[in-house]
Amino acid sequence: MLLFLLLLGIVGPHCTSARTHSIKYFYTGSSGVTNFPEFVLVGLVDDVEMVHYDSNTKRAEPKQDWMKDITDEDPQYWETNTQNLMGSQQGFKVNIETVKQRLNQTGG
Repeated sequence: MLLFLLLLGIVGPHCTSARTHSIKYFYTGSSGVTNFPEFVLVGLVDDVEMVHYDSNTKRAEPKQDWMKDITDEDPQYWETNTQNLMGSQQGFKVNIETVKQRLNQTGG
């Protein structure tokens, strides 16, 4: 049984205690804000930025080396994510316009 646990890396000299990690995504939509993108996504792992997308660049971009390595395993990863975020951007734009109309904020 010990050999099995060693092979799994559960016990042994390199064993570490369990760690809890966090992943957070922040989506921001805006309308009529000068010098600020209409849509921004920032992804964080343990409060460190790992991915960024905005409506000015129109590209999902890795912000950590380990995220850049994903393309080795899945060459379409960044293109797929970019397309998904472009869809989210359009959804945010529609939602903002809906809220503006409902709150009578269509101008100014």
